[in-house]
Amino acid sequence: MQSNTERFPKGFLWGGAVAANQCEGAYNEDGKGLSTQDIAPRGIIGKITKEPTEDNLKLIGIDFYHRYKEDIKLFAQMGFKTFRTSIAWSRIFPNGDDAMPNERGLQFYDDLFDECLKYGMEPLVTISHYETPLALSKNYDGWVNRKLIGFFENYCKTIFDRYKNKVKYWLTFNEINSVLHQPYMSGGIFTDKEKLTKQDLYQAIHHELVASAMAVKIGHEMMPGAKIGCMILGVPNYPLTPDPSDVIEAMKQDRENLYFADVHVRGVYPKYMDKYFKDNNIKIIMEPGDAEVLKNTVDFVSFSYYMSSCATSDLTKAKGASGNIISGVPNPYLESSQWGWQIDPKGLRYILNLYYDRYQKPLFIVENGLGAVDELVIGKDGNKTVDDDYRIKYLNDHLVQVAKAIEDGVDVMGYTSWGCIDLVSASTAEFKKRYGFIYVDRNNDGTGTLERYKKKSFNWYKEVIRTNGKNLI
Repeated sequence: MQSNTERFPKGFLWGGAVAANQCEGAYNEDGKGLSTQDIAPRGIIGKITKEPTEDNLKLIGIDFYHRYKEDIKLFAQMGFKTFRTSIAWSRIFPNGDDAMPNERGLQFYDDLFDECLKYGMEPLVTISHYETPLALSKNYDGWVNRKLIGFFENYCKTIFDRYKNKVKYWLTFNEINSVLHQPYMSGGIFTDKEKLTKQDLYQAIHHELVASAMAVKIGHEMMPGAKIGCMILGVPNYPLTPDPSDVIEAMKQDRENLYFADVHVRGVYPKYMDKYFKDNNIKIIMEPGDAEVLKNTVDFVSFSYYMSSCATSDLTKAKGASGNIISGVPNPYLESSQWGWQIDPKGLRYILNLYYDRYQKPLFIVENGLGAVDELVIGKDGNKTVDDDYRIKYLNDHLVQVAKAIEDGVDVMGYTSWGCIDLVSASTAEFKKRYGFIYVDRNNDGTGTLERYKKKSFNWYKEVIRTNGKNLI
């Protein structure tokens, strides 16, 4: 590395990320329809109720819908160059298959993006982030039904036309490969996970891949200057031992995730999926025109990174193999967070190199962060704060590895820390797992003032951005 000032390129997009369903609240205001998230109560991931329940903290979130100006101003104080958020599909088309969009929903995002641009902050917008309109989930079984391609196309045309002069950076589906693990949350698939066949699951994935490529095609036609990327859940899989069988198992698990990016970047199904489909008696129904649509490839690859995982062909070799959030076994060389997610900064450098070697496309880290139980205290200046040195260390160590990847020759566009302001957990709809630089006074039981307080990490990240990473150690 030549010098600290050259760690990150000029114009690097520093910022933070949230999702509409985890922060906006206002689930039934201004014409918004219900989404799959609105009937997912606090508790077990993937659980569904018939109607919204009071214990679903996402119904209010952090009230970003009404407080976005206050929050964007705080992001601007940190110096954000970009802000990643999502559009709630059911705020634009309440049922997903409506003939006309909801003007009040469209206006909200007009106002939000205007507020970002006022501070010189580029909106980075995810089109579909874990919140399929509930009517599409119930009435069509989500992405299992091919009709969703048309509904999604209409949605994309509407928002591209509306925001073409305000949004330059777009992502199609958030962590699209997570549908393998959470078909309801990720793909709006209403069929119970245990009853969902692999045939239906992979057909739903095909529909999403076609829809994503269609969004790229339409986006490039309607917004010639826009950059449109895919977004995948990034988890490198290490072989647990040097046993060649473990190496092969790690390769297989890597391909489960790489398959999605391969199609987005190369425009065709990878050959290795032929064997998987054959072994599992899966026959993808590809209608005329699908292969041509898939050739509309993305401009960049974005991904989330929280942990790595290990793979083995023999679980008896893994002591205490309880597993992580993604299939795999714990790495004996790594420590874990309070939620059991293994902390592996070097894994971020590794996966950046892996993706860039494979795709030669610009990469964007759009989620990374540490979920922890934060304690609000009175700081030296008399103001409430959180002494989150543990978060500073986590982010520092990961960003140092990003700098090393850039030195390796990887083209990295930017970095948006996940949950830059505290929000509701995507999986369990609870509040005690916090990621933000900004503390929001809300608790798991729903109590709290919703007041915002700067954590210690707020000023640390502000300095990271100001120095373009020079202060990292």
